[in-house]
Amino acid sequence: MDRTFLIKPVLDAEYPLIDYGKGVYLYDAEGKEYLDASSGAITANIGHGVQEIIDAMQEQAKKVSFVYRSQFTSEPAEKLARKIANLSIANLNWCFFVNSGSEATETAMKIAIQYWQEKGVYTKTKVLSRWMSYHGITLGALSMSGHTGRRARFIPLLEDFPVIQPPYCYRCPYNKEAPDCGYLCAHELEAIIKRIGADHIAAFIAEPVIGAAGGAITPPKEYYKVIKEICERHNILFIADEVMTGFGRTGTMLACEQWDVEPDIVTLGKGMGAGYTPIAAALVGDHVMEPILNGSKTIMGGHTLSANPQACAVSLAVIEYLEKNKIIPEVEEKGNYLKNKLMYLQKVYPFIGDVRGRGLMIGLEFVQDPIKKEPFPRRMKLTETLISVAQENGILVYPAGAGTDGINGDAVMIAPPLTITVKEMDDLIGRLERTFQQYYVQYAKNFTVEDDTDG
Repeated sequence: MDRTFLIKPVLDAEYPLIDYGKGVYLYDAEGKEYLDASSGAITANIGHGVQEIIDAMQEQAKKVSFVYRSQFTSEPAEKLARKIANLSIANLNWCFFVNSGSEATETAMKIAIQYWQEKGVYTKTKVLSRWMSYHGITLGALSMSGHTGRRARFIPLLEDFPVIQPPYCYRCPYNKEAPDCGYLCAHELEAIIKRIGADHIAAFIAEPVIGAAGGAITPPKEYYKVIKEICERHNILFIADEVMTGFGRTGTMLACEQWDVEPDIVTLGKGMGAGYTPIAAALVGDHVMEPILNGSKTIMGGHTLSANPQACAVSLAVIEYLEKNKIIPEVEEKGNYLKNKLMYLQKVYPFIGDVRGRGLMIGLEFVQDPIKKEPFPRRMKLTETLISVAQENGILVYPAGAGTDGINGDAVMIAPPLTITVKEMDDLIGRLERTFQQYYVQYAKNFTVEDDTDG
């Protein structure tokens, strides 16, 4: 191929040219088949090439594809907002549509700060978060993120929002096990609030299941109840970042339902458009909107393509497809099936230290020693190499962070389309096992374990 004019993730890397997708499979221009075991970036929730979604695109395009939200509303936007409000927790009745998860979390941050301003409290400007978290790549969203690698270049421009440990039970910083731990990692929030002062804190944001920064780290049962109680007691809003987990990825519409907790604001993305359109949203509780409705009557935010009718029509078709085919109720059973298969591989390949997650969002963390849980040295680039070997074997998996320092640690996520069948899950496991075998033969036996002194 002639020189490229496209800025790709790695500028001098060669990427296969994709041709088309069907179901859980993608095909490149050379005809090679890939099983999309990561739904791209945990996005293609209903698989590729679904005709009903394509039809919805065409029908809306015949009417109107763009209007500016300051001039018009549209039927698709109104219907989508109503649909999401009806599917969500009862209190979350207001939808602010944007174009990406990063925009959604930044919008949520701004709404939380504005909420307190409208109530006459101007000191609440901080949004606390956890280390080993990722809330987006815009500067506001990145400020809330505890993803060490993605923050590094921009530290001088970022706020110091990440403050507490994640609920990383595999590597508990207190060397305890839930529930006997007393949820110390959650109670850490209270100590931080007292140090900073609740009068300066607008909200606390967390991913129900930690994605890119932690490889599907899943909190124990009572964790979010402790977090929510602390937030309420100190007059701090709780934002659930469900960009990755929303729309059934973990087996319920919102993952936070599984911890029986009601956030004040929720962010959505990825599965909301399932890869067929760029769309995301901030869902806002009635009580958060009340002072704004009684005050300025406007939220300071929005983008040119916010509430775009073309995107909203496609998202609505995706949700209707999920409902009509009863896809979400099957996710837990499928996830258990896949997780059990992966736990069998863990017994065969000792470098798989942990298998974790909820529904069809499963993480694998890799270690040198399964007893000591010692991570591989970063210079080995295990995650990157394993992903490359997987792609050679026709399976796509998603890279994730792991380890306590945010630098040394390797993990991937297995998160196929929610429509995957048992036969396709068996195919997934077969391709993954070939990947592990090939990696072990080509790489793992050729290294000597040493301390990673150079990071």
